[in-house]
Amino acid sequence: MATHRLTAQQGRRIALRAQLLDARRPVDLVHLVEDLTFLSVDPTSAVAPAVDLVAWSRLGNEYWQGAVDDAISDRMLFQLRGTVRSMVDLPLYLEQMARWPEHETMRQWLADNAEFEREVLALVEADGPVLAKDVPDTARVPYTWGAEGWSSRRSVAEMLEALNMQGKLAMVGRQGRQRLWDLAERVYPQVEAVPLEEALQERVARRLAAEGISRKRVQGRSSDGGWWVDMPGETVEIEGVDGEWRADPELLERADDEFEPRTALLSPFDAMAADRPRLLDLFGYEYALEMYKPKGKRRWGYFALPILHGERFVGKLDAKADRKAGVLNVFAVHEDLPFDGATMDAVHAEVELLASWLGLGRVDYAREPWRPS
Repeated sequence: MATHRLTAQQGRRIALRAQLLDARRPVDLVHLVEDLTFLSVDPTSAVAPAVDLVAWSRLGNEYWQGAVDDAISDRMLFQLRGTVRSMVDLPLYLEQMARWPEHETMRQWLADNAEFEREVLALVEADGPVLAKDVPDTARVPYTWGAEGWSSRRSVAEMLEALNMQGKLAMVGRQGRQRLWDLAERVYPQVEAVPLEEALQERVARRLAAEGISRKRVQGRSSDGGWWVDMPGETVEIEGVDGEWRADPELLERADDEFEPRTALLSPFDAMAADRPRLLDLFGYEYALEMYKPKGKRRWGYFALPILHGERFVGKLDAKADRKAGVLNVFAVHEDLPFDGATMDAVHAEVELLASWLGLGRVDYAREPWRPS
């Protein structure tokens, strides 16, 4: 297999195009999810929940908060544990659902609570869609984790998640922040499952297309079918970066095409920022989500947003939305290197767009030179 040699700039452009972070925005939410393969689900809303913030970073203010939930209700997207995916990808997951769970501990817990499972399914069939609070906890063996165990009603939440992973229940929307569940047979289209090995190969190939460029061997995700995954694609070497990489063939062909840059603020849960070593190798950008660190040990803030400007990541935005006061509080704009005037103007404009999208009336900057005079 021939080895392609890329400059660092070409490698960065491939990655940004794959993640739809150049100036040519996606046409709509469903196509966005299909191209990225998934949106991460995390309810942390210091600025906005992950699914909304990731979508906004690509679609801009044409995207409205809650559109992902609307698309789930309309059967265009589906949620599988911590991800939202396109319904057209459902056949790639059905056989894995049928085989879930893989771990003996969960299999035993479900076996011990077979009657509880039957009661949950019967309730949903009769009364669905239902919220978790509508489901009585009749678990014979409570769900526990660690020596202390979980608090009450954890068994209900875990059973609903388990039935979702098995393809028996599907999320159909929300009431407030609470998920609504219904029988999967009433939600999912009647499609034929892709055989598991074929599905895993397709999912890994689509992961590479969504990342654009990747290390030859990477840590697996839940959709990849293993702890470590050998990536397909073309073999490449990147100038100034050690090791062997893989690139998506179609994006590799476009490595020398004109690149149309833009400025973007990313969620800490954005797939572009998830692989920290790759981010450091390709962009020379160091980043960590610090919400789980004690306040005194944070460098950039509780929920700092990576700042992309053009072809480089240039800083972090430490901000929080105060919805009651109608204010986006910007505690700091951490500049990896001092911003020139054009960079400062572009980042400032993106922050104002973020506040507008959130429905907040103003932005309060805590520090100079960002605070308006």
